[in-house]
Amino acid sequence: MRKKLLINLAMVLVIPGFLFTVSCAKKTIKDDTSLVQQAEDEAAAKAAAEKAKQEEMARQQAIEEQRLQEETESTASARNLFLNENIFFEFDSAVLLAEAQAILKKKAEWLINNSDITATIEGHCDERGTNEYNLALGDRRAASAKTFLMDLGIAGSRLNGISFGEERPVDPGHNEEAWAKNRRGHFAIN
Repeated sequence: MRKKLLINLAMVLVIPGFLFTVSCAKKTIKDDTSLVQQAEDEAAAKAAAEKAKQEEMARQQAIEEQRLQEETESTASARNLFLNENIFFEFDSAVLLAEAQAILKKKAEWLINNSDITATIEGHCDERGTNEYNLALGDRRAASAKTFLMDLGIAGSRLNGISFGEERPVDPGHNEEAWAKNRRGHFAIN
């Protein structure tokens, strides 16, 4: 009986002890090298993401700078065209030719897009005729260009007219070719 009691006692104490030790799994401890590697990988991923972000920002900035440069060049080109493209008139006339009207339409568009600009229209004549007559003709030429621009929607307060008559020739020659160049309306920005 004693044997049986010892066996039962052993069964009651030993079997639960085995079960307890078997059922409790040991925690695995990560190797320090794997933790270091994981931290390095995370740092590398963050650095790569930051570098990609900086590259994208640099690319966007380059695109914006290029757009601004093109816009500036376009604005400068349009401004130069406004200043350097004259309208021309027939002999002893202030009537706008079709060519002059097309040029004035482009100038009106530019003035509409640049609403802070005021302009002066200079009326010029060739050397034929008296000084007084040419001053009056130059004034009529400037006035006809101003009226045309006002009809296209440009405020009259933004436009000034002045006559230089025959005083400022583009071509000092004394032939029809030179006179045709001098019968003009020139634009200046105030």
